[in-house]
Amino acid sequence: MNRSKVTPAQGSITAGADFLQLDAADAPPGGLGDWLAHRLREAISDGRLPAGSRVPATRVLAAELRISRGVVTDAYRRLTEEGRLAGRGRGGTVVLAAAVSVPPPPFVTPVPAAPEPALFAADPVPASFDALRAAPARIDLSPGVPDLAAFPRAAWLRAERAVLDALPAHEFGYGDPRGSAALRRAVARWLARNRGIGADPDEVLIVAGAAQALALLGQVFGRAGISEVAVEDPGSLGTRQHLGHWLRATPPVPVDAEGIRVDALRATGAPAVLLTPAHQFPTGVVLGGRRRRELLHWAGEGGLVIEDDYDAEHRYDRPPVPALRAVLPEQVCYMGSVSKLLAPALRTGWLLVPPRYREAALAAKRFADLGNPVLPQLVLARLMDSGELERHLRLLRPRHRRRRDAMIAAIGAHLPGAVVHGAAAGLHLMVNFPAGLGCGDAELATAALAHGVKVQPLSWHARLPHPPGLVLGYAAGTPGGIEEGIAVLGRLLRGPR
Repeated sequence: MNRSKVTPAQGSITAGADFLQLDAADAPPGGLGDWLAHRLREAISDGRLPAGSRVPATRVLAAELRISRGVVTDAYRRLTEEGRLAGRGRGGTVVLAAAVSVPPPPFVTPVPAAPEPALFAADPVPASFDALRAAPARIDLSPGVPDLAAFPRAAWLRAERAVLDALPAHEFGYGDPRGSAALRRAVARWLARNRGIGADPDEVLIVAGAAQALALLGQVFGRAGISEVAVEDPGSLGTRQHLGHWLRATPPVPVDAEGIRVDALRATGAPAVLLTPAHQFPTGVVLGGRRRRELLHWAGEGGLVIEDDYDAEHRYDRPPVPALRAVLPEQVCYMGSVSKLLAPALRTGWLLVPPRYREAALAAKRFADLGNPVLPQLVLARLMDSGELERHLRLLRPRHRRRRDAMIAAIGAHLPGAVVHGAAAGLHLMVNFPAGLGCGDAELATAALAHGVKVQPLSWHARLPHPPGLVLGYAAGTPGGIEEGIAVLGRLLRGPR
């Protein structure tokens, strides 16, 4: 038997590391230690190894480079003595900081920057939301944000461990673009139990939140020849922008104390409409019985409804409102998500469409991303099936109610004359001001941001004439922070801005 060593020329794998693309063959003869220390020093200086990052263990890097472990140990020791690396015991060896390679710029006393006035322009662009989210503020009263600190971490971790313990290996492959069967079953049961919607799991399409649901519907409608979807006014700016990206027009339809005006909807001639009937955004109006009948008659004549079940679970002083999808499934596209139940970061929601659009919606989803990540779906399914999600909701309701009450009390104390809408449910209030406000709501929102309080002007969400107002979220704030934020608004209205 031939027991001779295999040389590189005979086909062995070349030594080298993915880490910094290091290859010991690049080192000069006799200078391996100097070469490695230089390459590490260079990577720290140019930012490829940022402060806080971990370098490979000495034995791992030595094995990958097929060099002596002592060479790697010596290189790490040199950089440790220079203050670039530090040993953290079981935490490994981490980067401390890069050496300053250029003189620092001269110190300039910072001047507080006023918020960009165009941020609250009458016709905001899609990037306006990004800019507002990024704007620093001491107190954030933005609507649409749940209590993120209440995310059920312990329950999520328990469910995740249980899922991973039982998960067969083949489940780590590509999933069904419709969503995991377990989550589609759990969502169907959730909708039947909480929203009165009877749906087969095969009718449920798991999507990356309501935003993706709107994107998929925009594509499906466009291919079906539907180029216009009417929207409520006032109504969600973000929703309007998502639809407007895919469709030719989103004509506004006025909302009054009973909900959307169906006579005005007919007048637009739009073949479809997007509604938030359980808790209209931003007014908080519930679609009344007479309006529901008018709307269902319009839909029965061929009109198509997109039902955004916004905030349906968050109610305090009124009974639940049945979903439109439960009454007229052939004409209603229904969408919901866990963004307000758990956290927007999960990017998980569901979409139900009439049978004639089902294959087209699935195709749009498949070519968008091949389906949502499977592991979070399985964890969410377990939370739904175990009752943990409903327990979480029961915990949130009294907390949200206390914060809502704190905001209403603060408005009464600091904004006399303001009219509050939508207090019976949801995560926000809409506030209208008397005619003599003295400034536009966009101007007030700009001044508030300059004083560290983030709000949204009603004019952001309206294209038809409306009295000035603000849309104020309370779910993510503390009662003390809410009171302080409203007090700032009161001072701004009473004095010069």
